[in-house]
Amino acid sequence: MTAERDLVAKGASVRRLDRAFRWPGGKRIAIFFNIAFEAWSDGKGPGIGPMGNPLPPGHFDTNALSFGGYGPVRGIWRLIESLDHHKLKAGVMVSGVLAERHPQTLKAIAAAGHEIIAHAYGQEIIPVMLPEPAERDHIAKVTELIAAVTGSPPKGWMSPRATPSAATARLLAEKGYLWHGDAMDDDLPYLEDFSGRSIVAMPFTIEVNDMPLYMRHGDPPRQYVETFENTLRRLRQREKGAVLLDATAHAHVFGRPLGAWAFEAVMEIVKGTPGVWIATRGQAAAYALKSLREKG
Repeated sequence: MTAERDLVAKGASVRRLDRAFRWPGGKRIAIFFNIAFEAWSDGKGPGIGPMGNPLPPGHFDTNALSFGGYGPVRGIWRLIESLDHHKLKAGVMVSGVLAERHPQTLKAIAAAGHEIIAHAYGQEIIPVMLPEPAERDHIAKVTELIAAVTGSPPKGWMSPRATPSAATARLLAEKGYLWHGDAMDDDLPYLEDFSGRSIVAMPFTIEVNDMPLYMRHGDPPRQYVETFENTLRRLRQREKGAVLLDATAHAHVFGRPLGAWAFEAVMEIVKGTPGVWIATRGQAAAYALKSLREKG
């Protein structure tokens, strides 16, 4: 392990896992299933919708808002049922506003044993755009809204578009978070230390994600499956060290029937693959933190 300064988190020193690290049971590959259960503050809406022709500036995109509203009405239930069918647990990234609008849904997700991950109050609230006092208040608000519904504060945080401010990791550590997913610069978790307060950075792999593949680039859902399959093949056949791999579906995007098929197809691939560790990001963060501390 080496000590270094963090590129994004101001004031953080970094400790990374070495090449000898392995996941539980000596496994090299950890796989996480994620659901993005997202919403927007009142009067706000998604920046992207299913129609290719953007509206002229100054016009609110009601089509995109309606598309985004599918998640809490239908999409989240379909994806949770898919996971239950395959007896798998996921990390569910929840917009805090949904704790206000759909508390019973959030309770049901937590009661089913899925990891609840804080995902800002609304998807238009991006930490890098907030001054530090406002961001501190925002983190506290989201944490408390989710805790009031589920009975316990979330231990993981994911910023919208995985775009933190220079203060986000430190503020999360101060609030007692175990991990955040606002990192893309490693294949493994690492520790960010702020002079005694620390948090695990859990890098987020973006390749198997319906938002860029399907919504941004227009690839068909089968490409999602092929991308996962090809990535996993490379990891198994050529890579030597430990790695992590995400499969992410948004409730308002792949919560629809064809998208759910693709998400389940990936589940079937994983279940048929020997030697991989299927976990939640919280479980992986706790295991990585234990490994880092044991090595000093």
